[in-house]
Amino acid sequence: MNAATAAAAPMPATRPENHVIVLFGATGDLARRKLLPGLFHLANAGLLPAAYRIIGSAPADGAPSDQEFRRHAKEAVRQFGLTEPTGASWQAFEEALSFGAADPQDPQPLLDAVRDAEQAIGGKPRRLCHLAVPPGAFTSVIGMLGATGLARDTRVIIEKPFGTDLASARALNETVHAVFDEAQVFRIDHFLGKESVDNILALRFANGLFEPVWNRDHISHVEIDVPETIGIEGRADFFEKTGTYRDMIVTHLFQVLGIVAMEPPTSLSAQALRDEKAKVFNSLESLDPAAVVRGQYDGYLAEPGVDPHSQTETFVALRAEVDNWRWAGVPFYLRSGKSMAKRRQTVTLHFKKPPLRMFPDDAQDDPASERGNALVVDFDDPGWISARFLAKEPGPAMRLGTAEMTFRYADSFRRRHGLEGYERLLLDAMLGDQSLFTRSDSIERLWEVSAELLAHPRPVQPYAPGSWGPAAIDTLIAPHHWYLPDGN
Repeated sequence: MNAATAAAAPMPATRPENHVIVLFGATGDLARRKLLPGLFHLANAGLLPAAYRIIGSAPADGAPSDQEFRRHAKEAVRQFGLTEPTGASWQAFEEALSFGAADPQDPQPLLDAVRDAEQAIGGKPRRLCHLAVPPGAFTSVIGMLGATGLARDTRVIIEKPFGTDLASARALNETVHAVFDEAQVFRIDHFLGKESVDNILALRFANGLFEPVWNRDHISHVEIDVPETIGIEGRADFFEKTGTYRDMIVTHLFQVLGIVAMEPPTSLSAQALRDEKAKVFNSLESLDPAAVVRGQYDGYLAEPGVDPHSQTETFVALRAEVDNWRWAGVPFYLRSGKSMAKRRQTVTLHFKKPPLRMFPDDAQDDPASERGNALVVDFDDPGWISARFLAKEPGPAMRLGTAEMTFRYADSFRRRHGLEGYERLLLDAMLGDQSLFTRSDSIERLWEVSAELLAHPRPVQPYAPGSWGPAAIDTLIAPHHWYLPDGN
């Protein structure tokens, strides 16, 4: 199928069974920016169940009425959604919204709202609970779901971060497993719901062009780079307890590494995919604090709510090693930080230079030549894939210049029903597909390889806002160079 044919092809209609969806933290920022607009987009795309109800929940103090929650949802969709909340589609969605306050000591309003929703749908609708609440509230909400019986035959989505170290992750898994079977648990990472991250699987395993060279014989090093231009945006209370390593590296970038480095799965089933990711994480060597650069942007200590002596990192760059037959000796360089020069989300696979140096030394030794032997996957929405190579420049002399071939989602496929990360994962959870969700043993393994770094972190190094991080990152990646398509 060529791009023109693909652009005209309809999206397969996959609809879950009838559902009651409970959003804990429904008046919070995540629900406002992502969950409520995302659910309305799914409804517009015909991907929500034929019959559904969405119940917002939060502590009783200050909880809105049904009508107030509907107005809140409408404003959220208007501000952050893809489609204006008007017409028959919005009216149908709005009528499915209600609110049920829940305190651990008094969950009855939520129980009443769930009962009413299930009766309105009829039959035996499935239940999905999304815990869009601070990590400190996970235990109490899970305990309440267990004590009230709402956990029975219910799937639960748990937000990041899942623990802050190995001990806390294990304790949280024990709490969750006391109430839910692992098959009911969906630990969400919206990076894994991105079309272009998922497309890494298609790029590798559907194309004989790439899989034979996706290994240590041909690849010199891999970069996973997620710089952000924003600062902490007033979230000092959260960020001081978390930092960039816990917030971004464990939760997001290691998950992308698992997709990039996995062996071919026997199928695209959840078990096969998650087994291969787990093998990658089991092959990760423990992180050496000496191979990690921790940074803090100038001005962070003046942010409201930040400890004036804080050693919390706003930037991390590190070298990770996957010690298996495919990747032994190939370093994976991960970088993410706040207040940086550009906002990007890229994976770059750098290929080894050919052994025979028949071209002029100045061309092959130039750092730019490293960019000319690379496959770049941009996994921001909508994303693109670029093959970068060296080609002869026009003229009588044999001079090399960089060239590229690029596939862009926005140019090649119809985007009408394209789903953002949260939308895709909400749909998958309703369908019971755990393929893109993190398993308990995998998250514990990532905290295990992080233990030495968390116990003995190096001091943070300052960097200027709008830069690419502390100067020490160049030493970390040497003899290679950090690479982004339009920057350092």
